[in-house]
Amino acid sequence: MTLKSPKVIWDYLKEEYARDDRIRSMQVLNLRREFELQMMKESETIKEYSNKLLGIANKIKLLGSDFADSRIVEKILVTVPERYEASIASLEKTKDLSKITLAEVLHALQAQEQRRLMRQDRVVEGALPAKHHEVDESKKDFFQKESTNKQRK
Repeated sequence: MTLKSPKVIWDYLKEEYARDDRIRSMQVLNLRREFELQMMKESETIKEYSNKLLGIANKIKLLGSDFADSRIVEKILVTVPERYEASIASLEKTKDLSKITLAEVLHALQAQEQRRLMRQDRVVEGALPAKHHEVDESKKDFFQKESTNKQRK
C-alpha cells in the first residue's frame, strides 16, 4: 500500500513471488493435482475436455515445470467415456501409443465424435418422415370416411 508507482509495485511483486520457489512449487503441485482429478463428462466434447487439460498443462509450463504432451495423451486415453473405446482400440492396434502425438489422438477421437453426431442426425431425420407418414395415413383414413359419407348421401 505504501508503494506509489505501478513500476515499483511490479518490481516488488516480481521480487516477492518470482524468486520464491516454494510458492511456485505449491502452485505446480496444485495444478498437477487438478490435472489428475480431471475426468471427461458425458456432456463434454473432446475439444472442450482437451482444452481444459491443455490449459492446466500450459499453466504448469508457465511456472517453469516440465509437462510432457505424452502425459496429456495418457490422461485422455484413460479418462474419456466408453463411447470412445472403438477409436482407442483402433489406435492401440495401429500406432505405438508411447510415440503417438496429442494431435493424432485428438483427431481420431474428434472424427469418431463427428461420425456419431452425423449418425444421430440421420436417425432423427429418418424418424421425421415416418412420423409424417403416420399423419398422412390418418388423413387418408379421414378422407376415405368423408368420401364414403358423401357417396351414401
